[in-house]
Amino acid sequence: MTINIQPIGKIRTPYKEKFAIPRQPGLAKSAEGEIIFFEEFNDPNYLRGIEQFSHLWLLFHFHQTADKGHSPLVRPPRLGGNQKLGVFATRSTFRPNGMGMSVVEFGAVSYQNNQLSLTVKGIDLLDGTPILDIKPYVPYADSIPQASGGMAQHSPELLAVTFTEQANGQLHMLEQRYPALGLLIREVLSQDPRPAYHQHSHPDKTYGMTLYDLNIQWQVINQQNVVLTIHPK
Repeated sequence: MTINIQPIGKIRTPYKEKFAIPRQPGLAKSAEGEIIFFEEFNDPNYLRGIEQFSHLWLLFHFHQTADKGHSPLVRPPRLGGNQKLGVFATRSTFRPNGMGMSVVEFGAVSYQNNQLSLTVKGIDLLDGTPILDIKPYVPYADSIPQASGGMAQHSPELLAVTFTEQANGQLHMLEQRYPALGLLIREVLSQDPRPAYHQHSHPDKTYGMTLYDLNIQWQVINQQNVVLTIHPK
């Protein structure tokens, strides 16, 4: 049986590449995204009443990895990348149908110049991700405090994030354009986005990530992520 799914829109986000995107939603609360609705769904009636919900479920398509296939077993980063689990026991992006879901915070609805958009916060989606559906988060049904989280029962430990004098100066200039840039960088890097197998090696390696149109470089020094430079690409 084949099921055809039509995206309702796509989301604009600061994350221009997969590397360094938080592995779960809500970990970088300052990260905002804007869902732009496609023509067939470009009608404010689709979102009527959505403002009464503080949080929403987004169902989306892993568009950059969907064509790379999948396997029954994957290596979750939470387990150091050394142990295998069944793909359906993880949130791996390499899935049979390439579908993901995230709980995000409602921001605002806009309808300007005949274009419907929805702002959401705390996102973990790559820029341009196709959105398949939106559903309200209902606390009494969706929140289960006593649930077992298996390998992900507890949130990961956070690393401290500091800026060199040079990076601080660059940040000061860039925050006129991106007011929450410093907070976003701290939230993203505190999650330690390095590959799991790098966390006990490669002590002098310089890493880079792209947020908005900026290239951010950093090193791990004494268990701290030290931002070295922030440059426009």
